[in-house]
Amino acid sequence: MQCPLLYRFRVIDRLPEKPSEAATRGTLVHAVLERLFDNPAVERTAGRATALIPGQWDRLLESKPELSELFADDAEGERLSRWLTEAEQLVERWFSLEDPTRLEPAERELFVETELESGLRLRGVIDRIDVAPTGEVRIVDYKTGKAPRPEYAEGALFQMKFYALVIWRLKGVVPRRLQLVYLGSGDVMTYDPVVADLERVERKLLALWEAIRLATETGEWRPRPTKLCGWCDHQAVCPEFGGTPPVYPLSVRQAESGQGVQGTMGPVRAETGRPAAVEGP
Repeated sequence: MQCPLLYRFRVIDRLPEKPSEAATRGTLVHAVLERLFDNPAVERTAGRATALIPGQWDRLLESKPELSELFADDAEGERLSRWLTEAEQLVERWFSLEDPTRLEPAERELFVETELESGLRLRGVIDRIDVAPTGEVRIVDYKTGKAPRPEYAEGALFQMKFYALVIWRLKGVVPRRLQLVYLGSGDVMTYDPVVADLERVERKLLALWEAIRLATETGEWRPRPTKLCGWCDHQAVCPEFGGTPPVYPLSVRQAESGQGVQGTMGPVRAETGRPAAVEGP
């Protein structure tokens, strides 16, 4: 939805992208908040959480050695120290938003996958699932950035509704609450979905998949310029910046008459018997 051409670069061409400090810090903070729940409730303190940061950073480096490039030019370790301090501040802020001594998550970093009637597979990883004694389900997602302005809130909620749809199709239960915890600004956004919400999301995903299918077959992946372009790693091969995309690695065919241009959200023709999957953020 952000940019069809970026989707192509990442998913089809698999062009490499440099690790970013912000995204890596988010991964680190997520790991700390997940691991904190390994401790008994009484030991889930801010001090215990921040003490986990060095060890989790070492684990990240071990699993993804390329992350060491982030601080390759930081001989004195000043940038790394500042970066780790920022991670500590995010973790500490979480304690002002939730009380982990009163939480017992049913699941953490849960991989979920389901298949819709159309044959489209949905999968993603949910940060945390809480289940009340009465059986009500809450889906929680941590964000290390700031909460979006109200006019952009729907985009953030789409990810949560995606997860809610997967849980509904898997378990037959509509989650009672969706909760986004923004550690960067100290905000908590909640939304209580209903069946109609999830049905709309399902229709939107089917339309998105149709657009992806058509673009894959025709090779028509168009850039969608936004302010985010300034952060993109692929400016050198993007037409918006005077670049030329690499040769398309898949066979292409001409769009059939009446199909419309790639990327439009028109009527959906469900297909079966094809590998099809959409992954959540």
